[in-house]
Amino acid sequence: MKVNMTEGSITGSLLKMALPVMGTSFLQMAYNLIDMFWIGKMGSNAVAAVGSAGFYLWLSFAFISITQVGAQVRIAQSIGGKKLELAQSYTVNAVQLNIVLAILYGVVIVLFKSPLIGFFRLGDLAVIQMAEKYLVIIGLGIIFNFTNPIFTAIFTGYGDTKTPFYMNAIGLVINMILDPILIFGMVGFPVMGVTGAAIATVIAQGTVTLSFLIYIKKFKPRISLEGILEWPKIKIIRDIAVLGIPVGLQSGLFTGLTMIIARIIAFWGPMAIAVQKVGSQVESLSWMTALGFQVALSAFIGQNYGADQPKRILKGYKIAMIIMSVVGILTSLLFYLGAEKIFRIFIQEEESVKNGVEYLRILSYSQLFMCIEILTAGAFNGLGKTQPPFYITTFFNILRIPLALFLSQDSLLGLNGVWWTITITTLFKGGFMVGWFIRTTKNWNFFMDKKIIIEK
Repeated sequence: MKVNMTEGSITGSLLKMALPVMGTSFLQMAYNLIDMFWIGKMGSNAVAAVGSAGFYLWLSFAFISITQVGAQVRIAQSIGGKKLELAQSYTVNAVQLNIVLAILYGVVIVLFKSPLIGFFRLGDLAVIQMAEKYLVIIGLGIIFNFTNPIFTAIFTGYGDTKTPFYMNAIGLVINMILDPILIFGMVGFPVMGVTGAAIATVIAQGTVTLSFLIYIKKFKPRISLEGILEWPKIKIIRDIAVLGIPVGLQSGLFTGLTMIIARIIAFWGPMAIAVQKVGSQVESLSWMTALGFQVALSAFIGQNYGADQPKRILKGYKIAMIIMSVVGILTSLLFYLGAEKIFRIFIQEEESVKNGVEYLRILSYSQLFMCIEILTAGAFNGLGKTQPPFYITTFFNILRIPLALFLSQDSLLGLNGVWWTITITTLFKGGFMVGWFIRTTKNWNFFMDKKIIIEK
């Protein structure tokens, strides 16, 4: 179902877009949580292995974002301006670029698995071997991990967020069924442990990709892959890249710096890595909610930018900000008051639970600011101004390294110093992001700037 966001109720338009996107995001979160639930039963070493290899799956989103953001913004702006042929051109070229990036990334992580895992200095041969096996399997199926977000972005740009939700739901059901079967060896399958979790994820993601392709071919929505085998249009590719590269760099730097943080955490052993992995998955409860509204707001602003409706853009941002502020506050309360019960769902080892409770309670202070940071980045993306979020997040994410090294000294806060570093920098990122957006939209001269939508 296509949602026209240039007219009618703003709240209704945002919710119609955001709720399915949030559902899709929660489905993706559920993939990870289900893996953690079953892998957690194998102990902290298994969680540490998946957590270490998982960073490179996370890093892939830096490359995915290049096509995902560029395609979604330009398609939404083209639809808002009623330029359907241009939207089709962005669709095809974004998919082509996405596939090339997927192949290159997959080859790199398979060929260089040992030095990539060696970066973390895990110090346990069994953990290292599990992590390398997991990484190779994920690398072989990485093309599915790339194509599903680009299809989701394309449908969202057209105003359809329900179809991606249904497709990802299919993958989740398959993952839920295969995880315990392949990890613990059921119905005739051998016990595969971490390897089984990787295989289950690849099969589930592959099914989602196949579902998208079947839907596009059989039901023929406005979205088409006609011309996919033709030579790419360099002008379109360049425009997608110009928009998406700042977001991709932002994502890549964030992941890279988080990996350095993980290396610092590894000083406390596999337990600390497991706590960070499980804790970050739990924290994705608020992150994924904010991401849903980020995508919806980006598409909303993109369509209204294309339709020359600046006042509607600002009102939409205010409404989304109110909603996300409530979500951030409620999440903070949940993490602080329910930390122990939440963490025990995934890990039962007392030392891990104790440190996990401290992680969630410290991070609870930053949830509101994380939500408004993510939301405001989406507002900038919808305007086609992807540089401000890049500058803000890059500066404060880089600051995390020296701050973490300082606060994590035994004479100060130890391991908790790392968690406080994340919280403190998140507070600043959220505040500066909102301040920059208010400054940008203080008057509407920005809207008179030359639009860079490429004319066919």
